Amino acid sequence: MNRIPVGILGATGTVGQRFVQLLDDHPWFQVTALAASDRSVGQRYADACHWLLPTPIPDAARDLVVQPIEPGLECRVVFSALPSGVAGPVEERFARAGHAVCSNAAAHRMDADVPLLIPEVNPDHTALIGEQRRRRGWQGLVVTSANCSTTQLALALKPLHDAFGLRRLSVVTMQAASGAGYPGVPALDLLDNLVPYIGGEEEKVEQEPLKLLGTLEGDRVASAAFVVSAQCNRVPVRDGHTECVSIEFARQPGADEVIAALEGFRGPAEAADLPGSPAHPIVVRREPDRPQPVRDRDAGRGMSVVVGRVRPCPVLHTRFVLLGHNTVRGAAGGSIHNAELLVAQGWVA
Repeated sequence: MNRIPVGILGATGTVGQRFVQLLDDHPWFQVTALAASDRSVGQRYADACHWLLPTPIPDAARDLVVQPIEPGLECRVVFSALPSGVAGPVEERFARAGHAVCSNAAAHRMDADVPLLIPEVNPDHTALIGEQRRRRGWQGLVVTSANCSTTQLALALKPLHDAFGLRRLSVVTMQAASGAGYPGVPALDLLDNLVPYIGGEEEKVEQEPLKLLGTLEGDRVASAAFVVSAQCNRVPVRDGHTECVSIEFARQPGADEVIAALEGFRGPAEAADLPGSPAHPIVVRREPDRPQPVRDRDAGRGMSVVVGRVRPCPVLHTRFVLLGHNTVRGAAGGSIHNAELLVAQGWVA
């Protein structure tokens, strides 16, 4: 197939850089437009961008000239790495102009007619796009990826909800510094420390899984009925969000049953065939001290969620620790994965 031209909004930021890195040599997509704030417009990307990733700037992006964040970019798909505070109206303008917008921002996640997607979890929710276009009069579309902590949590919860039914769960997150962007949390606030507050994060982790694991009913998603209690912390780790989860099920399983459900999960066939899909969306480690960010965050090229320490919980039913790469599966990689699903389903040609 001829590669589809794509653009990146907020291309010079940390998530924008991850988009540039992950899209280099993508089999379906070719980066043809990079857009950023006024101070970068008109410059070569290599000159405008303070590159923060350990791999070099891809050659295909180095000489692209940064453009304004306005519709009219020469691309059919735009990936939004914009801050949530400004993303909403900008993404709407691009959708109105006919672009397919795959957003990493929170602005539209909970809109009733906007799919909040993880391809292995709820690919059928793209059916909302028809209602979105009818209601808003758009030629394009907006789909969103979830919060970085929610993404890896929901991916692990999906097979367990299907097998045993979720009633309630508690999750404590230990979130990497990269989740705050660059320059992020001041060093003297984070070194030798833990910050037990991330603004708006707990609400997202408590609400978004209910939409992701909800049921499509006509032109709306009926939220799942379980309850989430979240406590979110920033820790001095570069990449990789770790979460400690305890769950009460409708039917109490043994630890071996939980492990079997997690290890056997592949998601629907349409998701398994996407270029960004890892062979094993969920990897279970049996060592007593795993997962760990340094050792496990790159599993499945950063697209797998790693689960360990699966054992009975004396308060609820089951507890475990999970880890995911927050800027790959939890951010840019997740949005690219969503765009792949849109292509596979025929929403983007």
